[in-house]
Amino acid sequence: MHDQQTPLNSGFGFHSTAAEVLAGIDLSGKLAIVTGGHSGLGLETTKALTGAGARVLVLARNPEAARKALDGVQNVEVDQLDLADQSSVRACAERFVASGRKADIVICNAAVMANPETRIGDGWESQFGTNHLGHYALVNLLWPAIASGARVVSLSSRGHHFSPMRWDDVQFNAGYDKWLAYGQSKTAIALFAKQLDALGRTKGVRAFSVHPGSIYTPLQRHMSMEELTSLGWLDDKGEVIDPNFKTPPQGAATSVWAATSPLLDGKGGLYCENCDVAVHDNSAEPTETGVRDYAIDPAQAERLWKLSAELTGIDAFA
Repeated sequence: MHDQQTPLNSGFGFHSTAAEVLAGIDLSGKLAIVTGGHSGLGLETTKALTGAGARVLVLARNPEAARKALDGVQNVEVDQLDLADQSSVRACAERFVASGRKADIVICNAAVMANPETRIGDGWESQFGTNHLGHYALVNLLWPAIASGARVVSLSSRGHHFSPMRWDDVQFNAGYDKWLAYGQSKTAIALFAKQLDALGRTKGVRAFSVHPGSIYTPLQRHMSMEELTSLGWLDDKGEVIDPNFKTPPQGAATSVWAATSPLLDGKGGLYCENCDVAVHDNSAEPTETGVRDYAIDPAQAERLWKLSAELTGIDAFA
């Protein structure tokens, strides 16, 4: 069987911006949902989508702050969503479904990273519970209102290189490591996209996971300046010095490329980076690019879906 996890030579790359990727693409009449679409990469994603003619529903934990951040951006609306709270996720999805509208694009963008050990839900590790289970529940509950032919894009990360699924201790009950927990959550996001695509394609809905690149955004809010400088990301003045970092408009590019590119018509379940399909990378140590086979493994994707359904009590495909 042909391996679709192969670059398509899209003509875009590391330095491409979201606006450049969408040049010539008309999203008039389309409705996009973007979680966290008011901050960091999410804000740039929202601006690019509205710039191409889409209407964007931004889902934010703090709607008031989101509206302030989006002041001046046309064709945007905001609703409340706390991904760490399953009742909030359910209420948000129910409001949208009740509106009778259909989403043509769903971008699961919001996330937490490297935060201190926190428990949410039924004792879930918070990065797995927020980044993965929050979006898993949201997309499943939105399923009746996701249009045929829609695309769902989930933001994974090269952080998935840090850890596969820890099937023997998914919730880190035996000891917490913030980077392993982040890595597992990003592996889970890629596996979620893989299985959603397998289940959703009969309705014409295709799903992709993306690595947006390394970008300095509010995502790093749980990291100290000492940690950021010791990693070589920032200098002591707080300026980005790592040449592997992108600007926010560059970081949003792969999300909107995966959501709209005609090159991906008829494809799905793929992990993308730098505005193209990523190559396989199973090096011994974490690298800057490529996807680990464990993050796109169909058997692990199916296993994670079953676990997620058990934990949340939600499965649109049951």
